[in-house]
Order: sequence, then C-alpha cells, then structure tokens
Amino acid sequence: MADERPDTARSPLDQAAERAGRELAHVRAEGFAAGRQRLRQLEVTIVIAVQAGLAAALAALLAQRLLGPGAHVFAPAAAVGTIATAIGQRARRTFELLIGVGLGIVVGDVLRDLLGSGYWQTGLVVTLAIATALLVAGRGGALVGQAGGTAVLIATLAPVEPGLELPRIFDALVGGLVGLFVVALLLPVNPLRVLDRATGPVVTALTTELDAVARALATRDADAAVRSLERMRGLDADVGRLNDALSGAEEVVTLAPVRWRRRAQFHRYATAAQHLERVILYARSVARRSATALQYGEPIPPTLAHAVSRLSEAVRVMRRECRDGEDLTDTRRLVRESAELAGRAWARGVRSYGDGVVTDLRTADSEVLRATGCDPDDANRMVRTAAGAGEAELRPPLRARMARAVPRDARARRRTRVARRRRNNPDALHPPTRTPHPT
Repeated sequence: MADERPDTARSPLDQAAERAGRELAHVRAEGFAAGRQRLRQLEVTIVIAVQAGLAAALAALLAQRLLGPGAHVFAPAAAVGTIATAIGQRARRTFELLIGVGLGIVVGDVLRDLLGSGYWQTGLVVTLAIATALLVAGRGGALVGQAGGTAVLIATLAPVEPGLELPRIFDALVGGLVGLFVVALLLPVNPLRVLDRATGPVVTALTTELDAVARALATRDADAAVRSLERMRGLDADVGRLNDALSGAEEVVTLAPVRWRRRAQFHRYATAAQHLERVILYARSVARRSATALQYGEPIPPTLAHAVSRLSEAVRVMRRECRDGEDLTDTRRLVRESAELAGRAWARGVRSYGDGVVTDLRTADSEVLRATGCDPDDANRMVRTAAGAGEAELRPPLRARMARAVPRDARARRRTRVARRRRNNPDALHPPTRTPHPT
C-alpha cells in the first residue's frame, strides 16, 4: 500500500522549482505588459504621424493658394512642429511659435539696420534674440528656438533676398492654424480612450502590488513586501505618461467640438486619474511599513491584509466605473470596507509600524474617495466613521462616561459629590436609626 502520509517537508529541489516557477511567471507577465505598452506606443506613433502628414500637405496647399507662388517651406514645417510637439501642448506651442517668429524678426531687423551684415553680426543677432526670448518666456521651448532660427534667417538671407519678414510670419500663422485644425477637427482622438490606455498600466501595476503586499502580510513574508515596494517605485515613468495623456485629452475636449459631449465623463475620469499619483505614494508607504513591521516581528491581524486587498479592489473598480461611465457607488463601498477592516485591525492590537500601516491605509482610502469626487472633508469623515465602526465592533466605546455632562454651579457639584458618596458608602450618609430606650 502506498504511503498516504502528508508530505510535510519539501525537498530543496522542490523549493527551487517552485521559486523558478514564480520567477518565470513574473517574467512572462512583465513581457506581456511590455508588449502591450509597445502596442500602445505604436498606435500613438501612427496617429501622430498621420496627423503630421495631413497637416503638412494642407499647410503647403494653403500657403500656395493664399500667399502666392514661392517656396513656402516654413508653413508645412510649422504645421509639423505643432503636431509633433508633446500631446497637450499644441495650442501653447502654436502661440509660442508665432511669438518667437515675431521676436526674431524684430531683433534681426533692428540689429541688421544698426550693425549691417556679416559673420559677427549674425552671432550677435542670434545671441540677443535668444536672450530676449528667454526673458519673455522664462525657459526654453518653441518660442526660444523660433526666435533664434528666425534671427539667423533675417541676418543671413535678408541682405540677399529682401522681404522675408512678412512671408515668414504668414507661413508660421498658416502652419500653426492648420496643425490645430487637424488636431481639433479632422482627426481628433478619443480623449477617454487616450486617458484609459494611459491609466491602465498604472492601475494594473498598483493593484497587483497591493495584492502582493496583502499576501505578504498574510504569510508574514517581509521580502515579498520589499519586492513590491521596489516595483511600485518603478511606476514613475507610467505616471509621467499618464500626466501627458491627461494634458492631451484635455486639449482635445477643449478644442474639438465633436468631443465636447465627452466633457463631463472626461473630467470625472481625469479627477480620478489625478489622484492616482497620491494613492501610489501612500501605497508605497503601506508596503514599506508592512515590510518593517514583519521584519521586527510585530503582530499582524488578519483583517489588515484584507483591508489592503479591499483598497486594491477599490482602485480596480474605480477605473472600470470611470471608463464605462457608471456611478462610483461600488468604489465608495469598497473603500468604506477597507477603512472598517483597518479599524478592526487596529482594535485587535498593532504596534508602532503596524499602526503606521493602518494610518497610511486610511489616508489612501481617503484619497480614493477624493478621486471619486468627494470633498476632502467628506472623504476624511467617511473614512473616520467606517474605521470607528470597525473599532467599535471589538472595543465598544464607553458612551455613558463620554456623554456625561459636567455640572458647573456649586450646588450641582455638591449634589454630585453627595451622590458619589452615597454610591460608594450608603451607610455613611444614612446611619441606622436607633429605637428609643424603654422607660
């Protein structure tokens, strides 16, 4: 008969195989995530390339029709520069482009009339043009680059080919406006789709690591909590792409009339996405304090791991409800459950670092509520009420003592002292009555 005794001890080979399986699954998951990220980047690249090509063709055509024959090179160049700039900065980029061209023309014409033409005059013109642009803009960018480039053209080509100033201004105006026209009217992207695709990697990584922290608390695996913390620290690049997507989507719903009907849903989704960065900060703190509490051998109530899992589920549900345009009631319910479980964990007994985990978890819950549109005071009150309800289940408050009023006047204080003495020693205030001695 085969031995049916349970295998209570695993061999080192089995443990190594299990670790290798976990590492392989992690590498496979990272590979799939990287592949999805490349596909998203490829789609964005194709959209920007098509927009730039269409804008360049339209700018060249309009420049030929409106400004007359000639080599209107700067019109398509300005259109491409407007399209190819960072998403969400195209309107500002067009404005900076026009201002930079104007500054370069003014500085170049004035100095050319005063100093003449030559190699050192060209260097001086460019220096003063860029210095003026930096004083106006306060930083580098399209304004500074266009001011310097236009100053070079004016200083070098104006003596040979006069009359460059006005065509260059009109070329810049035509190219910038055509670029904005293509972005806003001809090929406007779906702002919610752009925002959701940028939010997806952040939410997926954040919820995955929160679940990993919950498992680490449940199994008392400090190393797993440390690894989750390190992976959450690598979310900065995804958060940066999310901020760029927010700017681009907001630009679309502002400029594109066909996307105006999406404004309300976009602003609700954008509010939720903006608070994700703060939630990530507090999630990192939860992971760091969890690892420290486990390393110091502090007691970890089981409800604390459940509270972290509820927070992860709340973030996941919030993305789905924002994407589908649903009400955020499920997200708020999960957040309240997370705060209540955190209160239960605190009431069961935690030490210094465990108390820090509860505090950071409650703060993250409040941030998620604010992401759903709650006022900060309302969010804090809801988390405080839920956590208090969880604490009261294990430590009922002494309501009678807390609610008892304090007497103020002297007579009331005297009555209180008499009543207290009567409760403590009834015989002191009421001695036994003596029967009269019979005569």
